[in-house]
Amino acid sequence: MPNERRIKAVKEMGSGRSLKELADHLGLSQTTVSRVINNSGDTHRISAATQKRVLAAAAEMNYKASPLARGLRSRRSQTIGVMVPEISGGYSAAVLSGIEDVLLLSGFFYFVVSHHHRAELLRDYPALLLSRAVEGIIAVDSALDIELPIPIVAVSGHLRSPSILNIELDHALAARYALEHLQRLGHRRIAFIKGQSFSSDTEIRWQAIVKVAAELGISIDPRLVVALEGDAPTLEPSQIATRTLLATGVPFTAIFAFNDFSAMGAIVALREAGIDIPGQVSVLGFDDVFGASTNNPPLTTVRQPLQEMGRAAATALLQRISNPKGTDTPTEETNSILVLPTFVERKSTAPAP
Repeated sequence: MPNERRIKAVKEMGSGRSLKELADHLGLSQTTVSRVINNSGDTHRISAATQKRVLAAAAEMNYKASPLARGLRSRRSQTIGVMVPEISGGYSAAVLSGIEDVLLLSGFFYFVVSHHHRAELLRDYPALLLSRAVEGIIAVDSALDIELPIPIVAVSGHLRSPSILNIELDHALAARYALEHLQRLGHRRIAFIKGQSFSSDTEIRWQAIVKVAAELGISIDPRLVVALEGDAPTLEPSQIATRTLLATGVPFTAIFAFNDFSAMGAIVALREAGIDIPGQVSVLGFDDVFGASTNNPPLTTVRQPLQEMGRAAATALLQRISNPKGTDTPTEETNSILVLPTFVERKSTAPAP
């Protein structure tokens, strides 16, 4: 039977009758009907007339074969699982956009689960995704330390496990971009807003900042270092952190925030205190999420190539799924793929007063 006719008939199938109902209607075995629907009628020497009759009845009865059932039989589901802290944030949305770019071209689907860094969800979600027959998992900013029978790729995971491939930013270069920029502008009293303790990037980014600051001769005053608290996806945690910095009474001329969202919250809190940005205090963000360029003032930031990291994660995972015994890691010792940041100077930083 011409392939175009077969494709047309299958496309017309909705979410209607079952395979058994279709077979009973035709007076044929379920095996015969299944072989025709799955394009193997010629292989099993099913006559062209029978194939034509099956496909015509399938379209008429609104029959749709279950992709999951076919996947379970063939051990292929064309589906992956994606774990993120939360979906609404600019970080996760940008990474997901990159993942989707690759999966749409490859014919894969994906399930997304958000865990909000809750330990029980981080523990239970991998098993839940496995029960949905996913062929691999991408963990975004998720502390996933588990052995699974399927490949895992982590975006900003930083776990050193032979079973997990990490897509990581060069945090040392990112810290250098930011601190050299502030140093060139004459800032010597720099305040820092660290990330929450549960974020995978918090500690490695802070270690990079401390190391680069020492190399540049920038002194870090511990009184000017605060950390975000709580997991609310709002500006409030960074507003509270900024008010804590102001309450110390220790003068500073710049804030280097953990991410763009916390930089935006810092700007709100500074303005509430009557402080001009960037005339009195410069604010520098991280990530370059959607909205950073339209913030008031537009944020100077270290751009983390989030969509590129999502694309790299999806590409690496699909390679591991198709060739589980191969290797796609350029650095076998660390089992990671390193991506590079860029620096974007806008209007939220200026020479120190």
